[in-house]
Amino acid sequence: MVKIAIAGGAGNVGREVLDALLARNRHEIILLSRKDAPEKDIAPGVKWFKTDYQHVDELAKLLEGVHTILSFMSVAPGDTAAGAQQKLIDAAVRAGVKRFAPSEWASSKLDHFPWYEFKRVAREYLAEINKDKKCGLFTNYMTYPYKSSKHITMFELPINFNDCRALLVDDGEAVLSLITAQDVAKVTALAVESEEEWPIVSGMKGSDITLNDLVALGEKVRGKPFTVEKLKSKDLLAGEVRAPWLPLPEHPSIPVTVRKELAANMVKGVLLGFQDGAFQVSDEWNKLLPDFKFTQPTEFLIKAWASIDAGEESVFTDY
Repeated sequence: MVKIAIAGGAGNVGREVLDALLARNRHEIILLSRKDAPEKDIAPGVKWFKTDYQHVDELAKLLEGVHTILSFMSVAPGDTAAGAQQKLIDAAVRAGVKRFAPSEWASSKLDHFPWYEFKRVAREYLAEINKDKKCGLFTNYMTYPYKSSKHITMFELPINFNDCRALLVDDGEAVLSLITAQDVAKVTALAVESEEEWPIVSGMKGSDITLNDLVALGEKVRGKPFTVEKLKSKDLLAGEVRAPWLPLPEHPSIPVTVRKELAANMVKGVLLGFQDGAFQVSDEWNKLLPDFKFTQPTEFLIKAWASIDAGEESVFTDY
């Protein structure tokens, strides 16, 4: 049993991991959040501490006795709050925290994602002491707008199974790694308990798939052809997003008033990220946990859409 601090634990990915840790019933857990604590406890035994992440001494006191920090901090595009995670890192060092997993729960590269600037700053700051976790793209997003996990906020991506349409880049042969949010949460819980030294880059993935094959899977699952538009990376690099439709970034960290304004730039970033291999990650934790059975996209999405087509509005929301 160890003491775990979850920073940004009130957010959607943090809540998935919190549930997986609670299901194992082995650890003392504290949650750090900028938000006020809810009137009702988030979970039995979990202590909620409100913080603005600005005072290292205060944070270090909160982190006394903590073995592992899992950070799920996020900021809105254009926010300059990168320093908050740096202060958390400083406090962790001061408090003698053994393991720190920063807010790196998506792509392996950040070049085309200006909204992840705070992650880049933290990555550089942690160059010598960091333990990075990367997990690719959540398979769950392929059930948008229907929920397929308990806490993940659904938003539309350039590949939309519900409307049977897709925006691809160049020849569509870019490779991305898919993994379910449930598997990320469970593997993270197992990693906390592992006595193995955490690898500097801690990748985990369910499966690699090309964009073309993901569209083909969508057509198989939905039983109808997709409308596919292939955008050229040279146009995207020039700032030209020639798309007949744009998915809105319906993420809680992005104000509703600016979502339309940001849509084209975010599609540009995501498609260039696909082409650059930013969503293809390594498999360190797959190797360290050889007995863990990762959920495959075909299995997950066939079951999910069968239930959705039968009238369910959410699937796979229980652990």
